[in-house]
Amino acid sequence: MAMLTITYYIYIIITLGLIGMGIYGFVLFVKLANRGIKALDIYINEKSNNKY
Repeated sequence: MAMLTITYYIYIIITLGLIGMGIYGFVLFVKLANRGIKALDIYINEKSNNKY
């Protein structure tokens, strides 16, 4: 019975770790997308200003 409890706690720790890493990965992806959008805006602004 004790082995089942230890296995259950290990499973919970691994699950919480994976959920935490997933949330952290999503935050990093959002930051990267935000930076990409800013870079794209700068690129479009420079290209549109050089036409005139």
